[in-house]
Amino acid sequence: MKKLYFAFSLALTALIGSADAQSGQPLFTSPIGVQAYTYRDSWGKGVVPVLDTLKALGITEIEGPGPKIVSAEEFKAMAAERGITIPSIGADYNMLKTDIYDIIDLAKTFGATYVMCAWIPHGNTFTIDDAKKAVEDFNREGKILKDYGITLCYHDHGYEFGPYGDGTLFDYIVQNTNPDYVSFEMDIMWTFHGGGDPAKLLLKYPNRWKLVHLKDIKKGVANDLSGGTPTINNVALGTGQIDYRAVLAAAKKIGIQHYFIEDESSAHAAQMPVTVAYLRNLKE
Repeated sequence: MKKLYFAFSLALTALIGSADAQSGQPLFTSPIGVQAYTYRDSWGKGVVPVLDTLKALGITEIEGPGPKIVSAEEFKAMAAERGITIPSIGADYNMLKTDIYDIIDLAKTFGATYVMCAWIPHGNTFTIDDAKKAVEDFNREGKILKDYGITLCYHDHGYEFGPYGDGTLFDYIVQNTNPDYVSFEMDIMWTFHGGGDPAKLLLKYPNRWKLVHLKDIKKGVANDLSGGTPTINNVALGTGQIDYRAVLAAAKKIGIQHYFIEDESSAHAAQMPVTVAYLRNLKE
């Protein structure tokens, strides 16, 4: 264990030193958020210690819904005591179809103005039929959510970057969903892992992206369209394959307001401080 923390301490020192050597203004100036799923194995051991950890890291936003061991009202209050808000919650694709008003009530309880969906059900390969069905569903559900002051965001997962027409299946989804009802959350790692260029894609659809998931992927891991990779391949920002300077510059240019770190690795407790330090010290 000591060796593990020593290694991350060295990585943290190197990142800070590298950032200090840069000139210019800070590149990342937005509030730092976290996806609640990052701490999925920790919430059950105590909600308060996790929230205190987030506060100590300077986290001021959570993408929920959060742990089920406390009520939504309790979790919101506990987070608020630590200066943490919950602007977005995740929702299952099928629940959006069958229980959308329950999702609306939950979002309202948390004070969330975004509901994100992170997975479109499909077989071994994501097809144009899957994309067409998702477009139909998202347009319908997005309209209902908008009537309640909530924005639906589809969170890409990498499998949508298979070729279609002059672009990809993801392009099809963006171009055929109604921008009044459907927006998007970019997961930077999954976009990259699926063969997309996160910075270019942010700039290609500047008015459609509202939220971002920040995570990096281990060097040497090959891209594919599976939408999955072992969680051990999640690494601290700035230590993996992704050019985060370009990504964050593009996100800043188009006005992204909410950034959620999502670290699915079992080493997230050691990696989170490295990621936060990287964000704070990166210069333009």
